[in-house]
Amino acid sequence: MLARCSSAALQGLEAREVAVEVDIAPGLPGLQIVGLAEAAAREARERVRAALRNSGFRVPLTRVIVSLAPADLRKEGPAFDLPIALGLLLASGQLAPERMAGIWSTAELGLDGSLRPVRGVMTLALAARRSGARALVVPQANAGEAALVSGLAVWPAADLAQLMGWLADPLSVPVPAPALARPGPAQPDLAEVIGQAHGRRALEIAAAGGHHLLLVGPPGSGKTMLARRLAGLLPPLPRHEALELTQLYSVAGLLSDGAALIGSRPFRAPHHSCTATALVGGGATPRPGELSLAHHGVLFLDELAEFRREVLEQLRQPLEEGEVWISRSRQQSRFPCRAALVAATNPCPCGWFGDPERACGCGEALQRRYWSRLSGPLLDRLDLQVVMGRLEPGALARSYGLRAGPATGAQEPSESSAVVAARVLKARQRMAQRNPGGRPNGQLPGSSLRNLVELEAGSLQLWQQAISQRSLSARAGERLLRVALTLADLEGTRAVGAQQLAEALTYRSFDQIGREDQN
Repeated sequence: MLARCSSAALQGLEAREVAVEVDIAPGLPGLQIVGLAEAAAREARERVRAALRNSGFRVPLTRVIVSLAPADLRKEGPAFDLPIALGLLLASGQLAPERMAGIWSTAELGLDGSLRPVRGVMTLALAARRSGARALVVPQANAGEAALVSGLAVWPAADLAQLMGWLADPLSVPVPAPALARPGPAQPDLAEVIGQAHGRRALEIAAAGGHHLLLVGPPGSGKTMLARRLAGLLPPLPRHEALELTQLYSVAGLLSDGAALIGSRPFRAPHHSCTATALVGGGATPRPGELSLAHHGVLFLDELAEFRREVLEQLRQPLEEGEVWISRSRQQSRFPCRAALVAATNPCPCGWFGDPERACGCGEALQRRYWSRLSGPLLDRLDLQVVMGRLEPGALARSYGLRAGPATGAQEPSESSAVVAARVLKARQRMAQRNPGGRPNGQLPGSSLRNLVELEAGSLQLWQQAISQRSLSARAGERLLRVALTLADLEGTRAVGAQQLAEALTYRSFDQIGREDQN
């Protein structure tokens, strides 16, 4: 007897419908799975048999063939356990076919018949809704995630026995509540940063315009401290962005049991030893990398010059386009990656090149080799390039609250993250009203930027002069305009003046790679 159930296979951030066909025919007992199933999917035959037997159902003692169609689509993971089990029950006459009409299912089966969570349930729910499914059966742990997709009935089952009861009486199925937003970790406050006014200003500009930022300075100058405060300056995460981010994390398998909606902007900080696959995504079955996991948030690359050059070069196209395309022989996967990149590095291997008090012992050849990992095209894409110096002893003492003798007056505190975030939010609101799609300035296409930017008298000449004197590429010149436009938005002015362009030029410290540009 032949039976058919519906499920889906993940393909990047999308899901393709898979027909699970089960045929029971005379022959030696055995269960064979065909249809390009990888190891975890093929092992379903052992899990399904034990789950059915321990749940009180009859396991057919005959030849069983399970086909996962289309046959040329790779199927990964244990998500097909449940549709295979339901197909076996249909084919063996233990479940009426009309009860499964229009129902999709996905779950890993425990040997006792329990339904265990799987990844990518939200993506599968979107595919089920597009196909007009009547309901989607998921494990209880995935119920809140699946319920985030409106217009689709979700059946959260604990085990096979409970699911069979609901198939007999669909009106008894409880309606799961959509997952609530998960509170993010507490963000460190910008008020804790003493001094470094230039770096603080660059951080505010990066947050307002969605610009990429490079911080260069000796050890202990506060590069990492500043970078970790960027996420706290960004505007709250809108619901549609939270849903997209939750979908990404679900596909990556990073949502824990009882998954909740991700309600805060991510901050990802991979180690400099990571591979290109870990950073931008990939693998035999493509999954999102750190760049995509930082979508709508911050990707922090500490010790940038310690990353392998071939790894960093993988960032160039995704940073420009805001998405990663991973091509394999049988499939092509897309992952969004509109993240703000913040990178930090020392000026040389020892870290003291250019320091007024400590001499650098690296030598010119070692310095050039160190900086050769950062190509000109990559630096072109970093809108803000800031040189940071060591904190003065007096400022360092104030940061720890140290003083000799009685207090001579209260030290003026640094601005808090809340104060700076309020300015950032106002600038973002101006961009949302003016820019196509509400994008921040750092993500505007070049054609849109040319139509939107308005230069005051004298600003055009200053811009052209900067491009000529610094030998800027067309991309670097365009990004200079983006930063100047963000400065105008922060100040609430419509046109970009010479003052904004001059300040934007102070954030282009590394347009050319060379020892003289590191001073």
